[in-house]
Amino acid sequence: MIGIFDSGVGGMTVARAVEQLLPHYPLTYLGDIARTPYGTKSARTIIDYSLENTRFLVDNGAKLIIIACNSAASVATDRLRREFQVPIIEVISPAVEQALMHSQKGRIGIIGTRATIRSGVYETKILAQHPEYKVFSTACPLLVPLVEEGWIGKRETKMILRRYLHTLKDQQIDTLVLGCTHYPLLKHLIQPRIGKKVILIDSSVAVAEYLQHYLAGETTLTPDQSHDPTLNRYFVTDLTESAQFIAAKIFHRPIDLQPV
Repeated sequence: MIGIFDSGVGGMTVARAVEQLLPHYPLTYLGDIARTPYGTKSARTIIDYSLENTRFLVDNGAKLIIIACNSAASVATDRLRREFQVPIIEVISPAVEQALMHSQKGRIGIIGTRATIRSGVYETKILAQHPEYKVFSTACPLLVPLVEEGWIGKRETKMILRRYLHTLKDQQIDTLVLGCTHYPLLKHLIQPRIGKKVILIDSSVAVAEYLQHYLAGETTLTPDQSHDPTLNRYFVTDLTESAQFIAAKIFHRPIDLQPV
């Protein structure tokens, strides 16, 4: 069974991508809505939350963990790999590989939470492979709360996005990494504001494709051909109307969110 956690509902974009690509693998999701957003918190606090989340998923039978939270992935991955005897997959490396694959001019933009941008993890990974590339990063702390509140189509969200993306647009980037799993829910707003020629890298799709490749050579996790994806389990640390609305929007069906 695959375990996935995020600071809120955004990681459900990863769960949806995994479900579509690997429907015969059971999965359990944990959204830590009660403590979202992670991106404004200290590294120590994010690590503590990540340890608790991972322990919950492992205790519920997870044999592999996906950190579907860029803030957690940027500061907690190494600690989780030391603490737990299951494979830990984070969303950052697959997104970096996709960005390097698609960038033609070597001018890559990153948007993410304060914690992710402060860590410099994307820039470090990109420049380690291509030191001649230019990486431009912008923290977007208001986007996660807006998504969690369901303000996906609000005028205020559009105005804030335009403000955040203005500097990156001036840098003439050719590729933009959506460095938070909440951001794919805003792709339809981001694309026209950053420019239609800029390629958007959706980390949820990138990690699902990476997982598919990983599982092809993995013998400890085997697919269950009789598994029904609608039986996957979704836990949240706080049950809100907006979470139920966004979950249904992501999966195109009602999702039974179980409070824990």
